Amino acid sequence: MAKTSVRHAKNPSLVALGEAIRRVRVRSEASQEGLALAAELDRSYVGGIERGEVNVALVNIVKLAAALELSVEALMKEAGL
Repeated sequence: MAKTSVRHAKNPSLVALGEAIRRVRVRSEASQEGLALAAELDRSYVGGIERGEVNVALVNIVKLAAALELSVEALMKEAGL
């Protein structure tokens, strides 16, 4: 599990991305655990991303987008980024 980023936690861009991931996940009726498994990430890490607590790496954004069956571009658009 990634530690909460003291420096970046609750950064508006991270919060927007996390909220977008949560919206898409809920629309697709996937659990956090199911998304984490599909993206090959830890469930608590995905929770931290959804809460805007971690500065997520690009490679993990790519994994999450693929697990949500979206392009990275579509995920960023969903987040308003």
